[in-house]
Amino acid sequence: MTSAELERAESLIAETPDYPEPGVLFRDISPLLADGPALRAVCDAIVRPFRGRFDMVGGIEARGFLLAGYIAAQTGTGVLPIRKAGKLPTPAAAVSYDLEYGTATIEAPGVLDSGARVLLVDDVLATGGTLGAAQEIIRELGAEVVGSAVILELAGLGGRDHAGDVHAVFTTA
Repeated sequence: MTSAELERAESLIAETPDYPEPGVLFRDISPLLADGPALRAVCDAIVRPFRGRFDMVGGIEARGFLLAGYIAAQTGTGVLPIRKAGKLPTPAAAVSYDLEYGTATIEAPGVLDSGARVLLVDDVLATGGTLGAAQEIIRELGAEVVGSAVILELAGLGGRDHAGDVHAVFTTA
């Protein structure tokens, strides 16, 4: 992977002003996901600092699932789906967290061995609530979070205040 490949991948992130509400600039990674070489470059960049240190990739619903599946296949590890509440028949752990207006809950199945080493992945780090809750779920299940990584960090929203140290391939204000 070269810096030119990553620059090209970053250029594929689309911006939609005033979505989902006025004043919000939505960053859409769909064009990046649709481009094989860009997806490969970004996933390679996500894994690089953690290579050889994880047994499982935790993917946060929904786009995190796509990244986790690709990374797990490339590294010979498993995938832990971290779902929105009510999507699993028998969740082993659930954590609620605050949103700007209300709360949300995420859940995970009981497929982790005690002491498993998990790399958490998601598409965008915004306020950090979801990623922070996913880290808590991993610890509740008796596993270790070896790292958290995203494609894009929206630095101006303070996500690291809730999610701690996060490896971001790209960062924007």
